[in-house]
Amino acid sequence: MTEMITIPKHHYEHLLETIADLRDLKAVDDVIAKLEAGETEMLPAAFVDRMLEGESLLKLWRQHRGLTQAELAERSGVARVMISEIEAKKKIGSVATVKALATALGIDMDDLV
Repeated sequence: MTEMITIPKHHYEHLLETIADLRDLKAVDDVIAKLEAGETEMLPAAFVDRMLEGESLLKLWRQHRGLTQAELAERSGVARVMISEIEAKKKIGSVATVKALATALGIDMDDLV
């Protein structure tokens, strides 16, 4: 036989809210742990705003890392002209090119596409 407990509805709703709050706190703890471990990074609001406006992700990440196109070209082995064309959205770059750029920027390929 199953045991049952009856509680007022407002207590039940409070329990559900408490569960949701605990999940939120756990999510915050997870993000803080990833930040402290260097597994993720915070991005400035201006970066996100420019991203949402459709600006080139390569340009945003390059500038966020404080690099010129020439410096990124040297680090990645990708021609500066190609970087310029990708930033201008004239070309998309091959998978190998995007991988080289992402590696040089210290990000995942997904962050560039």
